[in-house]
Amino acid sequence: MNSTVPAIVILGAGALETARRIQTRYPGAQIHGLAGRVEGDVAYSELSAHLRELYARGTPLVALCAAGIVIRCIAPLLSDKGAEPPVLAVAEDGSAVVPLLGGLAGVNRMAREIADALGVSPAITTSGELRFGTCVLNPPDGYALSSLTQGKRFVSDLLAGESTRIEGEAPWLDDARLPRSADARLVIRVTPQAWNGSADELLIHPRSVVAATDGLDGDIVGHVQHALSASGIAGLSLAALLVPIERAGEVTLTEAAATLGVTLRFVATPATDSKPHTLLAAAMRVPHDILAGDSPVALALAHAPVDPSSVGQARGRLSVIGLGPGDARLMAPAARAALDAATDVLGYETYVTMAGPFRADQRVHGTDNREEMQRARHAFELAAEGRSVVMVSSGDPGVFAMAAAVLEALHESGNARWGSVELEIVPGVSAAMATAAQAGAPLGHDFCMLSLSDNLKPWEVIENRLRHAAGADLVMAFYNPVSRARPWQLDKALDIVREFRSPETTVVLGRNVGRPGGQVRHMSLGELRGEMVDMRTMVIIGSSLTRAFSVNGKTQWIYTPRWYRQV
Repeated sequence: MNSTVPAIVILGAGALETARRIQTRYPGAQIHGLAGRVEGDVAYSELSAHLRELYARGTPLVALCAAGIVIRCIAPLLSDKGAEPPVLAVAEDGSAVVPLLGGLAGVNRMAREIADALGVSPAITTSGELRFGTCVLNPPDGYALSSLTQGKRFVSDLLAGESTRIEGEAPWLDDARLPRSADARLVIRVTPQAWNGSADELLIHPRSVVAATDGLDGDIVGHVQHALSASGIAGLSLAALLVPIERAGEVTLTEAAATLGVTLRFVATPATDSKPHTLLAAAMRVPHDILAGDSPVALALAHAPVDPSSVGQARGRLSVIGLGPGDARLMAPAARAALDAATDVLGYETYVTMAGPFRADQRVHGTDNREEMQRARHAFELAAEGRSVVMVSSGDPGVFAMAAAVLEALHESGNARWGSVELEIVPGVSAAMATAAQAGAPLGHDFCMLSLSDNLKPWEVIENRLRHAAGADLVMAFYNPVSRARPWQLDKALDIVREFRSPETTVVLGRNVGRPGGQVRHMSLGELRGEMVDMRTMVIIGSSLTRAFSVNGKTQWIYTPRWYRQV
C-alpha cells in the first residue's frame, strides 16, 4: 500500500519557503533538498535517481520544479496506472500546482489541498474530474474499486451522456455533479459482494470484512479465499486478518496478510476456546455479523468499513535505541524514526529529555538510573498491549546500557505475551567511539571496553581484567571511571596499567563529548590523575604503539596504527 505522506523535493533555496508552506499541510512530510544547494530534512545527491527511488517505493511526490523535469526523471518507471502514487509539479514560487500522475491515488485531491495552502487554483485536466467535480474511480479510504478497466468504460459512458443511479452507501458522492436517474441503466453499486458479471455496474467494495484464523494450517491464504468465495464476498472487501497474539512474529502469517493485501491484527486467545469465530467475538468492536464460522477461517461482516485499528490489537514493538553522545547529527536515522513512531518512550530521565521534544500524544516514562530491570519489564508490558515503545539509552544501547537489561528481562520472564513483541536493537555512537573520533583514531587497532563500576561485578574481577588487557597491550576505553561513591577506583586501575605501560603512553580524555561544553584533551599516562576525571569522562589509554602528532603546529591527532609489532 502506498504511503499517504508525500516527499517534498526541492532543488534550491528559492523553493524552500514554498516547500515549508506545503509541509504545514501534511504533518510528517519531509523536505528533500539537493545536497550542497539547500538544506532540507533529507539530503539527496542526484535528482533523477532520488525521484525514481521514491516513486518505486510508492511515496507521493511533490516536486518543486518544472513538470518536464519530473516527467523525464520517472518516465522509465511508468507502467501500471492503478499502482502509481500521486506525482505533482509545483512552481518554486507556489504560483502553479500541476497534478501529473496518480489520478486513482488521489492526485487531484492533493492538488486542491496544496493549491488551497498556497492560495492558487490547481491545474486539473482530468475530464471526469472537471465534469463531475470528483474522481469517481478514486473512492475514499475504506473502499476499493473492483475493476479499473470496468471503471474507465463506465466513466466514458457517463461522459458520453449516460446517467447513473447509486445503490448502497456512497456519501462521498453526495455532492458530485453526476447525471442521475432512478431508472438509469448504469449503476454505482457499493457492496461487499463479488461482481455478478453485469457490465453496467461500477462496483465499489467497502472494506468491511475481517477474517480470523488460528494460523495452524499452512495454507492460510487459500482458506481465507475459499471462505470469501463460499460467502460470495469480494476479496477487496477484506479489511484485516486476525490471528492469536501467541502466533505474532510468524513469517507465514505476515506473508499471508501481505498476499491478501490487508493489515495483520492480533487478539489474546481465550483460555477455553481458540476457534476463529471466538477470536472475532473477542476482537471486533463494531457491529458485525458472522458469515462463516467453521474452522479454519471465520468471517465477520461489519455494517460499515472497518478501521483495522479497531480490531484486536497491533503487534507490539519495542525498540531499544542509542541516542549517540548527545549531538543530534550523530543519532542514527533508525533511532530517530523509532522515536517519531513511538507511542511510549522510556529511559533514565536525563536521556529521555535528550531524546525530546515529544508530541502531545506520546507518553513519556522517565525513571531513576538505578531502575533498569523495572524499566525493561515495564517496556515489555506496554509493548505487549500493542503499543510502539522506545527504550532510550545514551551512546550505544548495547554497550553498558539498556539492551542487555531488556534481553535479560525477556530471557528470565518466560512470558509468552512478551515473546510476541517485535524487538529491535538500534545501534548508536558510543562514548568511546565519539571520543576516539574527535581525537583521531586511537581505537585503530585491537581495543577493549571496560566499566570500572563495581555495582554489578566484584572489584577483583575488574582488577583481573585490567591486568589481562594491559598485559595484552590492548588500547583500553574506561566507562564509569569514578563516582562520588568510589573516587579511588580510577587511580587503583591506573596503578595496575602502569605495571605494563610506560609513563609516556598516550591517554585521551573526552568529557561530555557531543554535548554543550564538551571537550577532548590528551596527556601521558604519567600525568593522568584520578581528580582530572569525573563520571562524564571517557578515558582511553593507548597501547604501546599509540601515537600523537601535530599538523602545522596546531591540530593534534592521535592514532593507533593498524599494524602491530612489539616495541
